[in-house]
Amino acid sequence: MPKRATKKPATHSLPPCCTSGADGAVRHALKVEPELKKSNLVRLRRIEGQIRGLQKMIEEDRYCADIMIQISSVHQSLRSVSRRLMQNHLRHCATHAIKSGTDAEAEDMYRELVDLVFRHCR
Repeated sequence: MPKRATKKPATHSLPPCCTSGADGAVRHALKVEPELKKSNLVRLRRIEGQIRGLQKMIEEDRYCADIMIQISSVHQSLRSVSRRLMQNHLRHCATHAIKSGTDAEAEDMYRELVDLVFRHCR
């Protein structure tokens, strides 16, 4: 089977406070609220359990519709984590880049936000 071409992720030049590493390839949030981090980790562990449950359902040849309902539940759980991460990103990283960054940094953030919204809507 031929390999599909992988799309390279867009790179954005953000303020130094949002990046780390020699070449800036590894980026970190400007700020993550501790309660958000804790609750997202709990949610992701729960999702991990849901995925294991899906694997078991498939191994056991469970009814397709039942599996699809569980998959829908996992999607909703991931969307919940994503929404909360987007709120944090807007509140801290995006706000900082737009208010305190250069015009180019602000423009990169606008582009990143549009990319995230449209990627999320697919």
